[in-house]
Amino acid sequence: MTDVVTRIAGSGSFLPGRVLTNDELAKRVDTSDAWIRERTGIAQRHIASDGETTASLSEAAARRALDDAGLTAADIDLIVVATTTPDLVFPSTATLIQARIGMEQGAAFDVQAVCSGFVYALSVADALLRTGQHRRALVIGAETMSRILNWDDRATCVLFGDGAGAWVLEAVEGKAGQGVLGCYLRSDGRLKDLLHTTGGPSSTQSSGYLVMQGNAVFKHAVVNISEAMTTLMAQHGFSGDDIDWFVPHQANQRILEAVAKRLGIAPGKVVSTVALHGNTSAASVPLAFDVAVKDGRIKRGDLCLLEALGGGLTWGSALVRY
Repeated sequence: MTDVVTRIAGSGSFLPGRVLTNDELAKRVDTSDAWIRERTGIAQRHIASDGETTASLSEAAARRALDDAGLTAADIDLIVVATTTPDLVFPSTATLIQARIGMEQGAAFDVQAVCSGFVYALSVADALLRTGQHRRALVIGAETMSRILNWDDRATCVLFGDGAGAWVLEAVEGKAGQGVLGCYLRSDGRLKDLLHTTGGPSSTQSSGYLVMQGNAVFKHAVVNISEAMTTLMAQHGFSGDDIDWFVPHQANQRILEAVAKRLGIAPGKVVSTVALHGNTSAASVPLAFDVAVKDGRIKRGDLCLLEALGGGLTWGSALVRY
């Protein structure tokens, strides 16, 4: 018996050329390479240059994903972009990308769930494809987090970087257990003060700066992410031993290790790019996934577990068979 399943047809990613090392940051704030590595696992991050925006990073990642899938913009009828750093208040970054790649049909819109954004966007696109409203989708996670950082705040400026990752999804006839198997989304607005920005168009007429209570976020991340993944795996009859690759949100190496240990996932199955990319928010999951696909670790048929936690607080997980 066949069903409509959402297949990952291609993936792509893009990073700005400018690399900012820990040693460079140490010249600006009271920190050091050793301090940052010990607490976060981060060695460097990529920073968008003048003229580079979330839309331009997204476009580059999208074109690479289309090339990987052997498709063009004419084959796509949906774009969902996960970002918390859009080029403009409106129109959406997704519509900017639609114009940039020459897609003249379908629909395009943004999803805002901060670091959890790609998992949220994946869930939305999967639903629209499965119900037949759309046929093929570009799902993109992209951020220029450097634009909302206080570069004098060592607690946050060392953590984040810029980048974009994209998937091409398509609805196909297939057997259950293929493609996107399921997503699990949660949020708790009572925890807003743990991770937020100090402004917004309606309240301060500016974006403000990112602020975070790091220790509290760490504790919620380990507990909530673990619960989201355990629940999702149980819903589909899997355990940690069944997972071929764990592709987490690249927030902090210690969080990655703590969550993997809690779920019984072997360290060798964890895809970690945090050392080279830092936390790229909604871009981090598709970025890490694409790195592992391109270097040959993730192969067709592999079962992959994704997760993320971001401001809101929002969190979620996804199971996909690549």
